[in-house]
Amino acid sequence: MSADVRTHPIDRAYLRLERAHPDAHWDTGGIAYLSGRPPRLADFRAYVGMHLPKLPMLTHRLERTARPPVWRPDETFTLERHVHEVVSAGPDATRSPLETALGAPLPRDAPWGLWLVHGRVPDEYAVCYRFEHVCQDGVAAALAFRTLLGTGEPARRPLPAPRGRGELLRRTVMALGLGAKYAFDVLPVPGRRPAPPFVPSGQRRLLRARAPLERLLRIGTAHGVSANDVHLTALAGALGRWSREAGVPLRRASALLPVDARRHDEEQTWGNRTFAVPVRLPLSEASPSRRLARVASATSAVKRRPRRQAIHDLVRYMPAGPTAWYMRQITSPKVTAMVATSVPLAEGGALGSTNVTGAALLPLLLPGHLCGVGLAFFADWAEVSFTVDPALPHGERLPGLWTDAVEELERGLAPAD
Repeated sequence: MSADVRTHPIDRAYLRLERAHPDAHWDTGGIAYLSGRPPRLADFRAYVGMHLPKLPMLTHRLERTARPPVWRPDETFTLERHVHEVVSAGPDATRSPLETALGAPLPRDAPWGLWLVHGRVPDEYAVCYRFEHVCQDGVAAALAFRTLLGTGEPARRPLPAPRGRGELLRRTVMALGLGAKYAFDVLPVPGRRPAPPFVPSGQRRLLRARAPLERLLRIGTAHGVSANDVHLTALAGALGRWSREAGVPLRRASALLPVDARRHDEEQTWGNRTFAVPVRLPLSEASPSRRLARVASATSAVKRRPRRQAIHDLVRYMPAGPTAWYMRQITSPKVTAMVATSVPLAEGGALGSTNVTGAALLPLLLPGHLCGVGLAFFADWAEVSFTVDPALPHGERLPGLWTDAVEELERGLAPAD
């Protein structure tokens, strides 16, 4: 492994977005909830340090002044700069310790941090992991979770297709065609845009809901779709109802779905290896069954092996200039309304003698977006998280509306013939 690791064009695109919107929150992450007595901070730091050799990226820093920027071993690395503790200030405190951890700044020379959070409830605590998105994407963050608190199993990825005669030409043509299609898809729709539904406060809140994973799997199996399709269908139903209740007209809304583009033998990477794909959510569709069918139709193309291979090739070979243009377009509120990501975390987890009882994501809230949405699969639960600006009208209703939409799907959908 070389001392310096060159940044990927997607990383450089995020750096450009950060410079264009310096006041936005460009960090994301996740939270693990544990039962039992929390460890002492010194012991927690020792535990993290013991696992760092399995995550070499975390001991590197981003050298932004290099051209192009590179990941470089951090010779001044200390656990004290990255691993912290937040203890409840008491029942009268204006903020919970978790809110304090979620709002703590990340130093420029420390693009990630871990917070040991406890004090509100005896024998319960949390571990909050946050990082700048240029540092990692969700897939790499899930690996960090599994390494630090889970079983350490790698992500499951399909083996590459065998190479045959003309395979290189076929893949090149398909990747170029797919790139042209996605470039066309992210062009802004002409016409007068409605006024923004709120004036952002610059703050953010994390809202959560959970449902038994078996419920999403049962609905999906009955209709030949994935649990993530069920989640996106519930999200469309929740947003449609939210729009009516909040009095915020949404003629259309597309979610930005990150697609993992790592090779089958590639797990630990510096920076990002996900490609952002827009998916239109059928907000106005009243029938749950038709809504599910439309969502499944929109996501099915991405799941096909040739399309996934073409996405892998795009991520591997797309030059920096077109990548930056695409990222600027796909993240614009004129094109997409939210990031919607889903991550299978682990079957279980522990820290010493204490067990992980649940996990939630801190989704990325992009400038101008309605919210960020993350679905974490952990053990027997599917936990959905919404990152919202407190100024979003009725934003606190979104988790409950998602839960209601899942229950509506379960009640109203009969197995397909």
